[in-house]
Amino acid sequence: MDNKPSSDNLKRIIESAQRLGIEMDEEEAIQWLTAVAAIKAEGPEISIDEHSGVFGHKVSLLDFDPQNLAHFREVGKLVEIVDRPGVVETALALSGSAAQSKIQSYPGDADYFERVNILAESRAEACRILADVMREKALKTFKGPGFQLIEVKFGSYPFDVVRDGREQKAGAPVAWNAEEVSAGAFDVEIPGGSPQQRITWDQVADKPGWCKLDWVIADPARGQLANASNMLDVTWEAPDGVITPLDGFMDPYFQEVYLEAESIPIFSKLVKHVSSDALDNYVNQLEKEVNKYLTKDINYGKAAKRMYNVFRLTGRYEEAAYLRELFDEPSTMLYQVWSLIRTIDDCADPDSPITVEDTLAQNDRLILSVVDILEGKQETEIVRRLLRLRDALTRQNTGEELTTEAEAARAEVISIVNNFFYEKLTAVPEIKSYIESFQSNKPS
Repeated sequence: MDNKPSSDNLKRIIESAQRLGIEMDEEEAIQWLTAVAAIKAEGPEISIDEHSGVFGHKVSLLDFDPQNLAHFREVGKLVEIVDRPGVVETALALSGSAAQSKIQSYPGDADYFERVNILAESRAEACRILADVMREKALKTFKGPGFQLIEVKFGSYPFDVVRDGREQKAGAPVAWNAEEVSAGAFDVEIPGGSPQQRITWDQVADKPGWCKLDWVIADPARGQLANASNMLDVTWEAPDGVITPLDGFMDPYFQEVYLEAESIPIFSKLVKHVSSDALDNYVNQLEKEVNKYLTKDINYGKAAKRMYNVFRLTGRYEEAAYLRELFDEPSTMLYQVWSLIRTIDDCADPDSPITVEDTLAQNDRLILSVVDILEGKQETEIVRRLLRLRDALTRQNTGEELTTEAEAARAEVISIVNNFFYEKLTAVPEIKSYIESFQSNKPS
């Protein structure tokens, strides 16, 4: 693949941006393209920012702005798994939009990623330690000033079950709400009408699978509620030094920004075991998510964020440069709609601390942002839909399922934001063709 930036391609993309009113700075784009090309020609891939103390893949560091680093380190104290000397060693990183704060002025959730290496005599002992560590973290952060645990993913179903009316296959990841983590168990039904059985925390520990913790937090940096998550990549280090991923796969490092330079030794030890074809696997996984958001759970904003990472890692730098500018545009604060929608969903959960009043406040802030930033017909239409959603929410009670009116208003808001991102993406012929390559294969 020819990764050399094409001035003709860049010129066409800048013209497309200008037609849409996107202020794409040609000189800045060329600087970024030149920096990426230089990184590709250099080695090694990992670099440390001496001033801030963060480190990671050099291309990832190009997208990170340390302005809110103190805030992210503070939230990191809530979400991180802490070291246990001689037993558990960790390296905590930002991921997702938080790791790309230089280009994503209006990020979504506060996503973290943590490498957790467990030193133990056996795999079974490593799994037991992980079960203890995760449950301890969940119970200590169950609820407190400005935060509430929402869900923990830990373990795999040992057999087919029916849970809350949904069938879950053996081997599927187990999701625990805060109360279930506290109890250490929950009841399920068995397909075919067999008596209920109890699934326990210890019972699923030998196959930990996908490990992740989610909280809702008060985010003072943005003056709103946000979701904070920590996805764990857990490994077992045997006495002979052999390192084995407990879920069978060592995650790559192409989108993480690690928060503390002291983590470099553990990071360096672990990434030696990342597969040689990790980049191809990572891109394939991203494209599965792109396909999902373009053909099934339609969300052009989320698709765009994943496209950016695909493009920057596969040499489609001009398209990546366009998406960098798109997510730095004031108008893309509309991406915050997805945080609002998630808050609405949390509000409908009887166990959630999110109230209707919280959701209304977040909706009001978004309306004010739209009025302040957007203009003309676009502003009028979006504000009208958000006001309709607000009106529906005023008749919504905390902990109750959304009314038909609220569901309809929410669907309208989602539709108009999707249309906004679709217009921006398809204005660039190369990106439009990329989108169509997925949608043309969509099952009828």
